[in-house]
Amino acid sequence: MPYYSQEIIDEIISKNDIVSVVGERVHLKRQGGSYVGLCPFHNDRNPSFSVSPSKQMCHCFSCLEGGDVISFVMKYENYTFPEAVKVLADRAGVALPEVQYTPEMQLVKGKREKLYEIMNEAEKYFFYQLKTEAGALGMRYFEERQLTPETIQHFGLGYSLQYSNDIVRYLRKKGYDDDLIREAGLGVFYEKEGMVDKFINRVMFPIQNSNGKVIGFGGRVMGDAKPKYLNSPENLIFEKRKNLFGLNYARRSKKKYMILCEGYMDVIAMHQAGFTEAVASLGTAFTPEQAMLLKRFTKDVLLAYDSDGPGVAAALKALAILNEMDMHGRVINMKPYKDPDEFIKGLGVEEFQKRLDHAEDGFMFEVRQAHVPFETEGAGARERTEFTRTLVDMLCRFEDEIERENYLTDVASIYNIDRDTLHNAVIKAASRGASERTKAALNVRSLGNEESAKRKDNIKGSAKRCEMTLLAWIAQRPELYEQIKEDITASDFTDDIYRKAAEIIFGQIKNGKVVPTSVIESFEEDEEKRAVTEVFFSSPEELEQDPQMESGAERFKNLVIKVKQNGLGSASNMSADPNAELERLIAGKRLVEELSRRKFNV
Repeated sequence: MPYYSQEIIDEIISKNDIVSVVGERVHLKRQGGSYVGLCPFHNDRNPSFSVSPSKQMCHCFSCLEGGDVISFVMKYENYTFPEAVKVLADRAGVALPEVQYTPEMQLVKGKREKLYEIMNEAEKYFFYQLKTEAGALGMRYFEERQLTPETIQHFGLGYSLQYSNDIVRYLRKKGYDDDLIREAGLGVFYEKEGMVDKFINRVMFPIQNSNGKVIGFGGRVMGDAKPKYLNSPENLIFEKRKNLFGLNYARRSKKKYMILCEGYMDVIAMHQAGFTEAVASLGTAFTPEQAMLLKRFTKDVLLAYDSDGPGVAAALKALAILNEMDMHGRVINMKPYKDPDEFIKGLGVEEFQKRLDHAEDGFMFEVRQAHVPFETEGAGARERTEFTRTLVDMLCRFEDEIERENYLTDVASIYNIDRDTLHNAVIKAASRGASERTKAALNVRSLGNEESAKRKDNIKGSAKRCEMTLLAWIAQRPELYEQIKEDITASDFTDDIYRKAAEIIFGQIKNGKVVPTSVIESFEEDEEKRAVTEVFFSSPEELEQDPQMESGAERFKNLVIKVKQNGLGSASNMSADPNAELERLIAGKRLVEELSRRKFNV
């Protein structure tokens, strides 16, 4: 990932007015000193999305999404940080510095660029051949699959001719050597024949990475040759397990979910029908790396796998991976058809949308498939007992009590099992063999431990709220820092995010100006950025439990005291030397007493 200095980032932010950038994507209305509109990140009916020209930040008061102009473009366009920076730099005419490479890195960079270049050339050639008389066989295949000329062009579909060295000869004429042709997976070397085409007499599906660069091809043979489907081999720019077909288009979809298919044609047919959120794995089973790639854009995945036995087995494996990645999987019912392409052709777009709207919860799908072996004719008490034991094992996987109990209630009702009996069996199973985390979630710890844990959570939550509120006061009214700068430091903040934010904000105040966008860009994770954005957008009065009980000065003083007290008790501030620790605590206690007598001007 390229590194850009804070000076470059600040320049890009300053030259991209956030009101203008957001306004290109969201209809905004002026309201006082800010602009408001419907939030693009959730189903917003009442304008809750605020854009501040003075702070150059945006914030949704409902879903809490927000940040600076870079954060907004990343979230809205599903871009990575470098991608968003590049787009905004181009928009503002800011020249990004050349990344410095070592000689070894330069060689790899050069090889990558050459591979991208030759892949792009091959895509154009295959696409051209599809339109020729020699490519009529491939065109007839796509027409029989009811693809429009617009769809064919959109996906860059093509055809590899029936000659053994057609693309090889073409690429040689373009100046590419055999080593590069072979590494790109476009040619294969044999001792007798020499370099020949890897793809012969196949319709060609260009595979693009999430940025839209061609990295490989999938080819379906037009005759009886084997294999029926053939993919490019892996190389420096192409790893099947780390890419998804169609993601370069699906990432722009505004849907809150993505649809995972098995094949290229399923994705293409769905995009043609308007379901542009569809992607597919690349001729292999769904992988954890592909799940992580999807997670960049959504946690909700609908599986549009074939309705036959292998499709069900693949769906169960994909659900297991999604669960492991803390993602939510649902399964689309394709019956009476085999796959999405057949379904849409048979029953139409509206009916398919209904199937999406009523996709089956992943866990309930797993339960239903687990029940299939016990649906034999004459099944009796023994079969019901075995199935119930299977259910118990499946329910034990849930560590969240509410989620587990909801599923337990549903399966007990659907499969006519006494709920209390099932509940007790799950508790006993967890007590016998579940992990400590699962036992805790199943309420098998002692009441005393529960109360202790709740008490610790409440204390931690209270401290965090105080720190956020005090930071909001200081960030929005930097002049208040003058009254506490000798008494409160960043180390007094026990929450990691607020400690780092305090360090940056206090430093900026000393340098003369708080720059909210600069503070936000100091954090990498989305959750961290949202938390810091809220500091700048929330009024301290809204954050306090009961702001009417005291004057502003008294509330401010109490916050300062609470933050100082919490900081004194923080393990990170404790000294390993007992004498030094005692002195620290005594000095801290004296300071708290002095603060309680001090008058603040707010």
